[in-house]
Amino acid sequence: MTATALRQVAREKAEEALLGNGGPAGVLAAHRSYQQVWARDSMLSGFGLMVADAAHAADLHGRSLATLEKFQSELGKIPHNVGFAAETAVVDTAHAGCIDSNLWYILGHYLRYAVERDVSAVERAWPSLLRAHLWLRYQDSNECGLLEAHEAMDWADLFANRYNSLGPNALWYAAHKAMARMARAQDLADDAARHDAAAEDVKFKINLLLWVGPEVKRDLGWVAEHRTEWLYPLQRTEVELQQRPYYLPYVAFRDFADRFDTFGNLLAIVFGIASPAQTERILEFINMAGLAAPWPIRVVYPVVHPGDKDWREYYRVRNLNLPDQYHNGGAWPFVGGFHVAALVKAGRKAEAAVTLNRLAEMNQQSASGGEWGFHEWFHGRSGQPMGFPLQSWSAAMYLYADECVLRGSCPFFDREDGW
Repeated sequence: MTATALRQVAREKAEEALLGNGGPAGVLAAHRSYQQVWARDSMLSGFGLMVADAAHAADLHGRSLATLEKFQSELGKIPHNVGFAAETAVVDTAHAGCIDSNLWYILGHYLRYAVERDVSAVERAWPSLLRAHLWLRYQDSNECGLLEAHEAMDWADLFANRYNSLGPNALWYAAHKAMARMARAQDLADDAARHDAAAEDVKFKINLLLWVGPEVKRDLGWVAEHRTEWLYPLQRTEVELQQRPYYLPYVAFRDFADRFDTFGNLLAIVFGIASPAQTERILEFINMAGLAAPWPIRVVYPVVHPGDKDWREYYRVRNLNLPDQYHNGGAWPFVGGFHVAALVKAGRKAEAAVTLNRLAEMNQQSASGGEWGFHEWFHGRSGQPMGFPLQSWSAAMYLYADECVLRGSCPFFDREDGW
């Protein structure tokens, strides 16, 4: 089968798998395994649904949004996931502190608006969106402009990222941008300007705090005047690291981690936080470290071993986070979709097409011996499919990646979308 034919079959199979996980409440996370509407999974599934060929795909995304809004808390928290037992809704509290549910929810509404341009839908959702955004503002406990996340409370909810971490704050930037775009659609000019300014502030502070290198000029005098608590970790990273070709995964109280968080760095590229020079350094590091092998793409480098500072004994839970597995260096197809998008964003279109072919081959694998497993994740060294099959976001992000390559741009996050 030619590369073009494989990609076409992969797109058809991805859409079939994604729509097959749909139901009255929206997109379930996976067929016969994660039988809940998860905030992050369903909103990431929107990346694929809003570019899918099926006429009812967008309606399925709308059902996910409606379910999450229905179970929004009094304080504005979007549930981590909502399941159903004997037709009774069950709101998950096992990971109730996850910070990214609200972030993805805001982006999910933006995805729908970017395609449909339905201002009335935005107006109906606006009170819920404002409550979701306000809840997020209260997660900035020291009012520094960045979100503070508890340990293991971003997408990698069994991994020790914490405090001012990269992934949630890249999403925080995008959430501000999305709110600005939707406010402008309603002729709320002052609100739009406020959200745009907040986005630029988050971008400035992500680059100040989490990037160590000549691409960003750190003004320690500004830090000493405005954010004294950042001075010590910034001085440490300047001396101990000197420079890195990627954003650090987190900076906490007098502490930081020195490893590559693939997902956070790719989000920084796709959303436009990283400059062209930073983008090139990140993508070259991915190539030099071989992170797209055996499949695109492994999510952590280097992996964390027992005895390391960030090793936690809970990594052994369900045999998941051992080295080269799950969040600790496993390869995730949905993150591979963002890798393709980042390459397109950087103008590396030939490399993006090759990576998309590899992503198609990855999703074609199946632990059951068949084909088109769309597995949750793969072992980082052996490349064997692991986790549950027919994962919605694995299928969805293949659709999105394919659309990026076809268009030569990243839907939702380019100038023509008002980004």
